[in-house]
Amino acid sequence: MTTVVLAACSNTKYLQKNQLLYTDSDVEVKGEATSTEKQDIRSSLTSKQLMLQQSNTLFLGTRIKVWLYNQKHNEKKSNWFWNLMLSKRNLEEPVLYDSLKTKESIKRMVSYLNNQGYFYATVAYEEQIKRQKVSVTYKVNTGKNYVINKIDYEIPDTNILKLVKDAAPLSLIKQGMPYKQEALGSERERLMRLVRNAGYYKFDRDAIEFEIDTLHKNLFMNLMNPFEGIVNVYNDRKGQERPRMDITVKIHHPEDTSIHYALYRLDSIYAYPDFPAYGNTADSTFKEMQRKDLTIRYRQALLKPSVLTRSILLKKDELYSQQKTNDAINRLYDLGAWQFVTLQYRENKLKPNTLDAYIYLTPKRRQEIGANFEVSTSSDYLLGSGISLNYKHLNVGRSATQLNISLNTGIELIRNQNDTWMLQSQEIGGQVSLIFPRFITPFRIKQNNRSNVKTRLTAGIDYLTRTDKFYISNVNASFGYEWNESLYKRWIVKPISLNYVGVNLNQTFRQTVVNVNPYLKRSFEPAFIGGENVTYIYSNNDLLHKRHNSYFRANIEESGAWLNGINSLWGAIASNNTDLESLTNMPIANFIKLEADYRHYWTLTTHTSLATRIYGGVGIPYGKSDVMPYIRQFTSGGPNSIRAWRLRTLGPGTYKDTSATAQLFPDQTGDMKLEGNIEYRFDLIRMFNGSINLKGATFLDMGNIWMLRKDTVRAGSEFNIQNLYHDLAIGTGVGLRLDFSFFLIRLDWGIPIKVPYYTGQKDGWYLSEWQLGSGSWRRNNIIWNVAIGYPF
Repeated sequence: MTTVVLAACSNTKYLQKNQLLYTDSDVEVKGEATSTEKQDIRSSLTSKQLMLQQSNTLFLGTRIKVWLYNQKHNEKKSNWFWNLMLSKRNLEEPVLYDSLKTKESIKRMVSYLNNQGYFYATVAYEEQIKRQKVSVTYKVNTGKNYVINKIDYEIPDTNILKLVKDAAPLSLIKQGMPYKQEALGSERERLMRLVRNAGYYKFDRDAIEFEIDTLHKNLFMNLMNPFEGIVNVYNDRKGQERPRMDITVKIHHPEDTSIHYALYRLDSIYAYPDFPAYGNTADSTFKEMQRKDLTIRYRQALLKPSVLTRSILLKKDELYSQQKTNDAINRLYDLGAWQFVTLQYRENKLKPNTLDAYIYLTPKRRQEIGANFEVSTSSDYLLGSGISLNYKHLNVGRSATQLNISLNTGIELIRNQNDTWMLQSQEIGGQVSLIFPRFITPFRIKQNNRSNVKTRLTAGIDYLTRTDKFYISNVNASFGYEWNESLYKRWIVKPISLNYVGVNLNQTFRQTVVNVNPYLKRSFEPAFIGGENVTYIYSNNDLLHKRHNSYFRANIEESGAWLNGINSLWGAIASNNTDLESLTNMPIANFIKLEADYRHYWTLTTHTSLATRIYGGVGIPYGKSDVMPYIRQFTSGGPNSIRAWRLRTLGPGTYKDTSATAQLFPDQTGDMKLEGNIEYRFDLIRMFNGSINLKGATFLDMGNIWMLRKDTVRAGSEFNIQNLYHDLAIGTGVGLRLDFSFFLIRLDWGIPIKVPYYTGQKDGWYLSEWQLGSGSWRRNNIIWNVAIGYPF
């Protein structure tokens, strides 16, 4: 606490009398913009490019980095402890107020607002000075925003003019939309790509200009010119509800006006599948092979010619296209066989307006072996360790087919009430998968150049033992397809998915827990799970969505339909009236499981962000099944769910298991799950010259699991929409993250603020039950979670 007080009070101690510590800045936005537009303007104006002076960063309300700076440079602290704390990354020199920078910031802000179409915008500022500290408030009045009245085109090349007009519905500037300078910049890029994708290899973006408002050409000859004097020109339009402007799109001929832009076609295509990193095309050791339009120059036969031909999307005599070039490079990278892919064009001197394509491919190592050892702790076990071995072959049979083999084993240890170690669970398993770089189907499926198609064949086995409870063996196999529908959309379709689930229960656990609960008894029955699985994923986390982006995953799994068909057919054909179920003495599981997961991420500032998630899932048994298999049921609580509860301890519904068994081995499951999360993330401090970043978070989690049918043993576990508010569990907390760049260690502390079960408060709010001064209460109610990676 002493350190915090010093950090708060001593930052002005070393300033001269005429110096002020710049402590804070604020932007007040008024005008005729909408509330959303005002928020965007406020966020933009606080950027370092416009607001030239930024105050020192705060940590827990103090300028700890400034205080550390003073300890080093003014107090001259120096020993092993201070040398560790006073690394360069942890120091910030006090920001001294400079009024000239404030005035320059105002000029930049006005210029920015003009570029956004607010040509009447004004910016003033106020200083608040107290005890050698100053804060500045920028007062912004946007005025009215100009909208686009009309868009014309002046393009002397008739072919390019037709191309641009045909694609006008896709234009990023439209009649009636507010004027934004960045929109014109994006439209210039779109037009450049449009023309180059049509075959105009030598077309350049500099040929595109925008003339703004044909009534005042002397002011708006080019997009990049400043807008000085604009207010005087448009004073006569101040009375309009939304003042308007006209835009003319111009595309000039090349500098040599005697020629027009020419269309280029591809001629020869050369591929070097084993080109060294510093290779030379004139190397005499290259052999040459001709396959259709493709010339292959190689030293070793690393890949079948048919596979390489199928993977190279460029074709002879087709028009040059920048998009096809990018697609061709991405398709080759997607095969996973090459470390580097380089595609270059050269003009063919013998054939005018033609290009030769040269594709240089530097291969990866064909085989990889890896091992991983983990020691971890979590809310549901005290100590866990695991070992995994991985083998990967990237080019099986010279066909770019990948073979992956993984073996893993792990244990979880807890301390019982006698403070001795106990083995809670152990797991051992393995998986083999083959990934083919194409659709394997009995019929041809058309795909676009961005599909990144894969066919995956997987088989695995897993054994899970929970001490004194059960032993589950899970043998699985699946066959399916993965492809990208577009840049942001991805599909995973498994038409065949098989699981054989064998269950052995501990006799005591069977008699005392399972047999007394019909739901659990049916859940732990061995079963065949056989059906289909379809997953759709949308994610737009890229450079075009820096400020905010979304992630959405929807999954549907069905079990029993085609397996029941095989079972019936088997029974009809067999002479002794046996079928698949009677032969294996194992019922076929019939259910439909639906899941939806939506996440949205906002980048608030350079060092802060907001992450949100909403998840819903339901499993519905049908036919001869009246319960979901145990391995397909939902659980709640834990480091990736509602962090104020331990894993598998929350729910279902208002039910709370207080038995002695539940204290050691919590294991609550349900047919339905709803969950929502909000997490505010922020940077704290960089350590060891930036190799490790310490980050913080605060979060709010809510949700629960439920049964779809009434459970006679677990009262209050069934779902009722009228009781949804009462059944929701809500927890909050704080967390720390150690970010090592290539992985992240997360530590979260969670505490309940609303519980679904009865605690004396009718509405379930738990704040009145908090006893933060009691050590035993904190041990029982504050849950800490350790995990790898972010929760969502």
